[in-house]
Amino acid sequence: MKTVNVSGLKNNPSEALRYSHDDLVLVMNRNEPDALIVGVDTGNIIDMPGVRKAMATALFKDGELSIARSAKLAKMALADFIEHISRLGIPIINQTAEEVDQDMDTLEQWLQQ
Repeated sequence: MKTVNVSGLKNNPSEALRYSHDDLVLVMNRNEPDALIVGVDTGNIIDMPGVRKAMATALFKDGELSIARSAKLAKMALADFIEHISRLGIPIINQTAEEVDQDMDTLEQWLQQ
């Protein structure tokens, strides 16, 4: 296991990332453990059954990744990923009723042109 301190992580994050490709990296903050960096290739975690799909689903649901990037992370066709998250009840488009009304007004104006 490697260790880095917070200031070292701030000044040179690539070093910690390089370390994480081979081993766990413990981030220390004021001589106390603060975080653990685990490289996704360490122990082939990313390629374990269901891990990619679960990560992609969670990141999309939390708004951290777009639908297209999530599908790519999951190594799924976009249509298959959309079907997957729909089965889970995760909305593909997250808009308020007001935003939908505005979009519909814009669409109607565009169609009238």
